[in-house]
Amino acid sequence: MDDLLFVVFWIVPLCSVLVSADICFERSGFFTPNGTYDLNRRLMLASLPSLVTANDGFYTTSTGQDPNRVYGLGMCAPGSNTRSCSDCIISSSARLLRNCTNQMEGIDWRMDRTLCLVRYSNRSFYGSLGMEVLRSENYTRIFQDDMMTDLDSEWEALMISLIDQASTLYYAAGTQKLESSISHVYGAVQCSRDLSLENCTYCLKQDVIEYRSCCHGRQGGIISRPSCFIRWEVYPFLALFDNMPPLDKDGKKISKGTIVAIVVAPVVVIALGFALWKRRKAYKAFTSDSVDDITTSGSLQFEFKAIEAATSNFHSNNKLGHGGFGEVYKGTLPNGAQVAVKRLSKKSGQGEEEFKNEVFLVAKLQHKNLVRLLGFSVKGEEKILVYEFLPNKSLDHFLFDPKKSSQLDWTRRYNIIEGITRGILYLHQDSRLTIIHRDLKAGNILLDKDLNPKIADFGVARNFGVDQTEATTGRVVGTFGYMPPEYVTSGQFSTKSDVYSFGVLIMEIICGKKNSSFNETDGSISNLVTYVSMEALEQ
Repeated sequence: MDDLLFVVFWIVPLCSVLVSADICFERSGFFTPNGTYDLNRRLMLASLPSLVTANDGFYTTSTGQDPNRVYGLGMCAPGSNTRSCSDCIISSSARLLRNCTNQMEGIDWRMDRTLCLVRYSNRSFYGSLGMEVLRSENYTRIFQDDMMTDLDSEWEALMISLIDQASTLYYAAGTQKLESSISHVYGAVQCSRDLSLENCTYCLKQDVIEYRSCCHGRQGGIISRPSCFIRWEVYPFLALFDNMPPLDKDGKKISKGTIVAIVVAPVVVIALGFALWKRRKAYKAFTSDSVDDITTSGSLQFEFKAIEAATSNFHSNNKLGHGGFGEVYKGTLPNGAQVAVKRLSKKSGQGEEEFKNEVFLVAKLQHKNLVRLLGFSVKGEEKILVYEFLPNKSLDHFLFDPKKSSQLDWTRRYNIIEGITRGILYLHQDSRLTIIHRDLKAGNILLDKDLNPKIADFGVARNFGVDQTEATTGRVVGTFGYMPPEYVTSGQFSTKSDVYSFGVLIMEIICGKKNSSFNETDGSISNLVTYVSMEALEQ
């Protein structure tokens, strides 16, 4: 039933043929299916939708180590809502996985109701101007001779305007009236946002030149390159055009139903619905790999010997700290990059399930206010997590230290609260999964070199289903003092549980005192939460 509803949901609002350009390059070589490069590619593409939506519609990333490192880029048009952007990236990723079965480089521009770009390669392409023509075609009929001059004139005027807008925004869309007919011409242009604005303008101008040779007089078409594309039609092919319908001879609006009847035959719509259904199935398949054996996720796997070398065999001089999970060490990789190595203690109460949870969860949920997982290592009883290195350790090292706390002025404390808020909102609302952290506290908030906060330690986090709002567990985990009463007494938790913990953390940030160490001289008040509650009642 859900799959059927999905088909219906997509068929009903469509008024244009699905248009995309996926290219699988052979120039960069080939990989072995299900090998390390392929696994890296799948993991990178699986994490891309949440990364793009969490970073203003554009993100570049890489997964794995050379020679199997995969470089990736995802982008949506400015102003795209989170759902539309995520769905577009998911669809493009699934298409690349289906069509590029063993090519080490692929690119997909999607240009229908939502615009987006997904690209991967075994080389770093960021900032490089890709000018080879991927697609230069016209797929609608040519105008009559007496209308062609009008089309060319208005088309050029529209494109000049759009390229001028794109020279500051990397994207533009608009419409131009054709004086000699009942039609408008609708156009959209977009550049990959890793380019300079000058290269964006140059790329789009080359597309205009290409139009004059390939598509002169055509009512619709696409010219795309790795770095940019243009598309034009005589009907509104983007959602934003819905409020700008073309006019008839008397200046009356043509109904959307008429446009659909003219442009899309019913058989095309039905075929499109089932094609989208299959794409959704493909995406489910590549994101639902078994997690029974963690060693199968070779995409982020480090050799244990490499971890030993990076930490000088876990030398005490490289030890950064320790917790219930185990010890954390500073490491230096052969390329000079510094990492934080979290070593699971054999005596830890947190075992294999927590380790798996953190590997598979954090790898897919990346945000600027979440600590970034770079990889893991498994050898016998040794279980290692490798994170980005954050030089300022955790928030509690600053907050509760009499000397270091002076570095946290009110502006910085406010910024820390704001950053943690963004991270929690991403976990609860903006990611593809609803994640309950269950252990928010100052020790699990790491600080980068500029004291920006990153939420860490997802070993006991839980993800909710689409319609799930709360859950109950017989195993209460977390840190006492930060847990809400209903969780402690009955095991009930939800997003509100994290909000409670965050409230305790905010009080600690403002007061500079630990919740558990705050006591009145007569001992009548046991913690900071009680103190603040009583003060509020007295006001």
